Amino acid sequence: MRRVLPAWTASLTWKSACFIVVMCCSLAAVVGALVHVEVTRQTVATARDKALNRLHDAALAYEDGEDLPRGAGLDPAGLPPQLRALAVSGQRGTLVGEFRGRPLMWAAAPADGRALATAVDYGQSARTIRGLDNAIIGSSLLALGGTLLVGAFAVSRVTRRLQQTAAVARRITGGDLDARVGDPRTKDPSRHQDEVSTVAGALDTMATTLQAKLLSEQRFTADVAHELRTPLTGLQAASELLPEGRPTELVRERVGTMRQLTEDLLEISRLDSGSERVDTDLHQLARLAHRVVRASGTDTEVRVLRDAHVETDRRRLERVLGNLVANAHKHGRGPVVVTVDGPVVTVRDHGDGFPDYLLAHGPQRFRSGGKGHGLGLTIAVGQAEAIGAELEFREAEGGGALAVLTLPVP
Repeated sequence: MRRVLPAWTASLTWKSACFIVVMCCSLAAVVGALVHVEVTRQTVATARDKALNRLHDAALAYEDGEDLPRGAGLDPAGLPPQLRALAVSGQRGTLVGEFRGRPLMWAAAPADGRALATAVDYGQSARTIRGLDNAIIGSSLLALGGTLLVGAFAVSRVTRRLQQTAAVARRITGGDLDARVGDPRTKDPSRHQDEVSTVAGALDTMATTLQAKLLSEQRFTADVAHELRTPLTGLQAASELLPEGRPTELVRERVGTMRQLTEDLLEISRLDSGSERVDTDLHQLARLAHRVVRASGTDTEVRVLRDAHVETDRRRLERVLGNLVANAHKHGRGPVVVTVDGPVVTVRDHGDGFPDYLLAHGPQRFRSGGKGHGLGLTIAVGQAEAIGAELEFREAEGGGALAVLTLPVP
């Protein structure tokens, strides 16, 4: 199976590879140009000196009235016109030209209003320059390919480590606090610590600290709830012995509220620790919705658009729906409607809607906008996750709060 790299990783790899290619091409072009210019200058200078030496010998022979040496002549055929004009004007010079398909280095000087010229073969020099250019291009391509492969390999190693670090960060975000990068460089002080290993080490340290704090919070919540159970049980028993009256009713009401809060804290503690076991079976969703509404004792309408059978934990699903219905009546306004549409159950009220912080970040314990303790929706989210369902909180069209519970289909 082919593994697809994240877009940012692939982008970093290709950007680095392109940067390496550009730098190598630039360096090869600069070095090649410098070598080409220097070698060409030396080759041309050698051929020019040879041509000028022959021209000097030809000028001496012409002045002495002797026969001109081989390869020299007055206004010879093939002499470039610009060089002839230069010689006729009284100056001497050299020029590379071509005669009958052969490259020649011409040298010319004035001779009684005419051009005394000589030529030496420039073919070998031209072939030397072309061979050098081809060698520069070939070696540059080889060096470019090798550098690109080495650079891509080095960059891919870094991007793989970055990808691993990002994957671990996503696992931690998803709730897997045991996830660690485990970069060997962070465990061996003798090894060089690069930037990636520093980030990986910082992420592992953060995950360890976060895990310790969350475990401490979970233990604290469980311990407080367990410790409160015994005195609250005794307090409730004592309240039953009080004479009937309004003060007794208030005491019993407060004791009941505290006992419910304690049970909620214990349930949250179990959900946080992941110690809850799910007992699944096949259930008819519409029947469960009617059962929850009847048990709530509230004036809640149930609408069944499309019934469905779901494989789930009935007790936990009823806990989720019961908390959603209770929250709608406590924090919203009627009418409250529970709608079953296949594996999707929605609970809607017609109040002011969910607070902005809840829509943005989800429910937070002990934050409910003034009523209750904010544990009902927290428990609903935890129980939904336990049965593999997805619970979303939205603003309803036309106003009000809308909770959408999507159950897995068997």
